[in-house]
Amino acid sequence: MEREYLKENFIGGTWKPSHSRSRFQNVNPADTGDLIGEFPSSDREDVDEAVNTARQAFPAWRSLSSIERAAILSRAANLLESRLEEVARALTREEGKALAESRAEVARGVLILRYYAGAGLLDIGEVIPSANARSLMYTTRVPLGVVAVITPWNFPVAIPCWKIAPALIYGNTVVFKPSELSPLTAALIVELLAQAGVPAGVLNLVQGLGSVAGQALVEHGGINAITFTGSVSTGKMIARLALDRNVKYQLEMGGKNPAIVLDDADLAQATELIVSGAMRGAGERCTSTSRAIVMESVYDELRERILDRCARLVIGPGTDPSTDIGPLISEAQREKVLGYVELGKKEGAKLALGGRIPQGERYRHGYYVEPTVFVDVRPEMQIAQEEIFGPVLSLISVQTFEEALAVANSVRYGLSAALFTKDLNAALEFAERVEAGLVRVNGETAGVEPQAPFGGMKESSSYSREQGQAAKEFFTQLKTIHLSRAGM
Repeated sequence: MEREYLKENFIGGTWKPSHSRSRFQNVNPADTGDLIGEFPSSDREDVDEAVNTARQAFPAWRSLSSIERAAILSRAANLLESRLEEVARALTREEGKALAESRAEVARGVLILRYYAGAGLLDIGEVIPSANARSLMYTTRVPLGVVAVITPWNFPVAIPCWKIAPALIYGNTVVFKPSELSPLTAALIVELLAQAGVPAGVLNLVQGLGSVAGQALVEHGGINAITFTGSVSTGKMIARLALDRNVKYQLEMGGKNPAIVLDDADLAQATELIVSGAMRGAGERCTSTSRAIVMESVYDELRERILDRCARLVIGPGTDPSTDIGPLISEAQREKVLGYVELGKKEGAKLALGGRIPQGERYRHGYYVEPTVFVDVRPEMQIAQEEIFGPVLSLISVQTFEEALAVANSVRYGLSAALFTKDLNAALEFAERVEAGLVRVNGETAGVEPQAPFGGMKESSSYSREQGQAAKEFFTQLKTIHLSRAGM
């Protein structure tokens, strides 16, 4: 039975409507006739209540040992694992991705929670030699206070988990504002953490529009830190507001990720991983492969392999086991993607596959776009420069490794990059010189592991890193302590 309380805010351990009682609708992107529910359209009053509640809960939460907090995260991991299918199906219904991908994402959420439960047992400081032999000098890490967690819709389990879990394990309290396009999945995550024993007020959920609730949250004087994943324009706005108030901030904002294919590459492997990186999740991933930069000597063969593989992808609702590509998240996102398709054609790129809304009853009520491949793309074209966030791949021909590297680095983003080769020297040169925070050789640009730092260069991030032990750097601040013996 559907739990109606999940369609409310969660503040101070209680599910409650917004003060204004205003609500917004959330629909299934695969079937717009399927109304998932109406959720609170929160405003500044709701945000103020959530932040004040989190501030009141902070002293007691930070006073717990990290081992006590770890036990709660461990229970949350077990609860999420026990309800994996329920959460995965809610994710697919709300976000659209294939059910197999949703299950994998929820499983990753379980792993993230377990990883940060384990982090609660690790050291948080070091002893430092002192010039005074009668003194002890050491460092420790202390929490920041109230952290605003603002997340997107494309990974509504994984991204909240990899922000909320480290925030909690290191003693912070949280106000969580998810995307208005994935409110139900967010509520499920909060419910599980509350059931695991997170005390009232430590984790608060405020639903609503980014332009209202999100804006109110980043401007609130009671916030000590902001962690955000989303667009560059919003990220830059958050950075300006945070800098003005001297609030710590962390931004992950997008990518235009290249996959370079050298002439000695295993083309079957390159084809499979480039297509997966470009098309899986309907291309709605910041680490999606959007540019294949291919040596001229193998360009024709790889082009035909990629076109053949993409033509065999199955489009449909994520609940269909045969589906490879689900719908885009919204009508606005579909229009944006189709706009880039038209722009690519006007710029002179050759549309070799897709670029249309699929026809038929199966697609009539969803936001579908065919897998799309442009060939003979020039590096300066906008479709090769701007993040599209859809199932669109551009193929670019180059003559040398140096040219390929220059093309890869010619965009304003620097999130992830891949190289396909058997040449160790080329691999090492690529790893050193490509301008990306995540580098893979003979691997897909998309996909991250919770134990490894994640983040980008240039306009992809704020030069901070998420996940792994790097999370400790953001969610805590260092304190140096110098103890001297009393007396002479």
